[in-house]
Amino acid sequence: MARSRTDAKELARLLDAVARPIYVLNEEQGIAFCNRSCLDWLGSSTEAILGQRCVYGPGAEGVADPVAAGLCPPPAALRGQEMEAVVGASLADGRLTRRRARFFPLRGDAETVVAVLAIVDPEEWKDSETAPSPACPTEAALLHERLRRFRHRRAGQYRLDRFVGSSPAIRRARSQIELASGSRANAVIVGPPGSGRQHAAQTIHYGAAEPSGPLVPLACTVLAVDVIASTLAAIASPRLPQDASGHGTLLLNDVDQLAPEAQAEVARLLAGKRFPLRILATAREDLIDLARQGKYREDLATAFSTLVIRLPPLAERRGDIPVLAQHFVEEANARSGKQVAGLSAEALDRLDAYPWPGNVDELNQVIDEAHRAAEGVEIVVGDLPSSVHLAHSAAARPRRHEETIVLEEFLARIERELLVRALRGAKGNKTKAARLLGMTRPKLYRRLVQLGLEEPPQ
Repeated sequence: MARSRTDAKELARLLDAVARPIYVLNEEQGIAFCNRSCLDWLGSSTEAILGQRCVYGPGAEGVADPVAAGLCPPPAALRGQEMEAVVGASLADGRLTRRRARFFPLRGDAETVVAVLAIVDPEEWKDSETAPSPACPTEAALLHERLRRFRHRRAGQYRLDRFVGSSPAIRRARSQIELASGSRANAVIVGPPGSGRQHAAQTIHYGAAEPSGPLVPLACTVLAVDVIASTLAAIASPRLPQDASGHGTLLLNDVDQLAPEAQAEVARLLAGKRFPLRILATAREDLIDLARQGKYREDLATAFSTLVIRLPPLAERRGDIPVLAQHFVEEANARSGKQVAGLSAEALDRLDAYPWPGNVDELNQVIDEAHRAAEGVEIVVGDLPSSVHLAHSAAARPRRHEETIVLEEFLARIERELLVRALRGAKGNKTKAARLLGMTRPKLYRRLVQLGLEEPPQ
């Protein structure tokens, strides 16, 4: 045992003398060794980094710190594939450092990977915007690198990465969220269910430059009028200690669904004095538009809508689906021991064809379920839940055109056919045809004229 410890110390001493950064991950993806060059590169210490668990995605509280997350190799390396990839971290001075690394899986036997050795280039990686590494050109790797850049740019903001994407609508929404975070003005977040309205409200509240007070949510569609009124009255009470509200926020969820009597009560409580909390509200429809239509109190619509943030449906920003899906994959990596690189191109195509009635929240659920089902390095089509497959099958079948049946026209066609058959059977004899049909000859003649089978008398 003493000899083994001596050999390990000697190996560590030799690796510390190597100019290239070197680190080792154990089978639990924890950082088991980091040589001196690696610590210098990261601006970290042995005590701070050893034991930190790497995840292929964002750092999560109790799971990984940002430096450890940045050092994680692609999941294929954790499964035994020797490969190259780009690793990096956000440094204390705000810079994003990235270097190319070569990963060597170390096996205990033919099947089991017990550790992964990483040897990092001594120079910073000068990338183009198109590929993270010549040896790692998969779409999942491209999306991973795109998320890395986005998270670095948005560092310090409360989970704004959930609104990742490059579509004009989501870029505008991000700008509006940032504006609201730097203000104490009331704001309403408009968007369909599942578009991330509550998450946007939390981002605004917790992303404020000033220390955040309490966030008080009220569900306008669930709570009775008297409960809403009593809660607002308690908040507005002068007996409430001044520091109890601080920089707090009242979050009114689905405020556009407030019943008229509840709107009147809320307006009464907010009128005449300064309410101690900033008010954020979520709504499916624009309150000002509803007020113009006479469906909402104009004073409330104006009070809530100092800032209006619009979150688009996911179906209107399909170009953002790949990077959003990658974001949710990496969040799932941070929550579990399983590490998945991303989605296959075929799986992404299947997601793009899906209608997404539940918007971003539904995409999160789909990716979470697929992540649990995945057995390989990537999520493939077969890992996606049944709802996606059923929608794909339904879209593949052309919808049958439903004809409208006009009863009078339908019955006239049938009567015409019966008259023609009777005349044919009677060899043109109208008296005999009338007898076959159980009607008088004059009536038969009238019907023949009305249906265009006989010229009317001149």
